[in-house]
Amino acid sequence: MAVMTQTNEEKPVFKRWSAGRKKEVVLRLLKGEPIDGLSREYGVPIGQLEKWKETVLARMELLLKDRSDEPLHAELEAAKRQIGELCMENELLREKSRKQGVFWGGKW
Repeated sequence: MAVMTQTNEEKPVFKRWSAGRKKEVVLRLLKGEPIDGLSREYGVPIGQLEKWKETVLARMELLLKDRSDEPLHAELEAAKRQIGELCMENELLREKSRKQGVFWGGKW
């Protein structure tokens, strides 16, 4: 949530920006509004507005590269879960056998 204070010109100055407000400004930038005008309107340095825009564009590219809708993605995720479960089961069995004094493969 943005905290507003009043300046001599009675324009609100935002000290903290919510994601929603940043989104509004970046969308205006992407639509082609001049960055210097937005900078003056919101009281945010041009460099900061450029950083917000670059961040959005970089993350947008990552989202567009997302391949979670591919058929093999679900299989890969299921295989990773199963590997994790098997690793945990192995660790538990090793610990149990160590406590019971069972000797496996010369490791203890």
